[in-house]
Amino acid sequence: MTDYSKLSQKLDLDTGALTPELVNLILKHMPLDMSFVDENDAVLYYSDTPERIFSRSPAVIGRKVQNCHPPASVHIVEKILKAFKAGTKDTAEFWITLKGRFIHIRYFAVRDKKGAYRGCLEVSQDVTAIRSLHGQKRLLDWE
Repeated sequence: MTDYSKLSQKLDLDTGALTPELVNLILKHMPLDMSFVDENDAVLYYSDTPERIFSRSPAVIGRKVQNCHPPASVHIVEKILKAFKAGTKDTAEFWITLKGRFIHIRYFAVRDKKGAYRGCLEVSQDVTAIRSLHGQKRLLDWE
């Protein structure tokens, strides 16, 4: 068990505190892909999970997000970012079938407490199994 009182480096969050190591572990275990682009359209972060849907490499860090998309979709990226920066929209979502999987893609404007645009969070998730759920499952069935 971790003795959190002895941790010298922690990140104070609105609802708790975590070490950078724990933040990284949590992000690596999320069952979705995340990318964050700052207010200047530079890619600052992407999650690196084993189930990553859209491949990324460390070379994208610091690049303009427009240079990370196929030319045929750059105009859509520009439209989303323009609306987020103008404050006229806060979300955009798409869903596609890719290699037999149903992928849900969402973009969120990230704003500070004063409402200023700070960037865009892209979240992609394979929801194939979620879409097939029906009824209820209220008991654990690990056996």
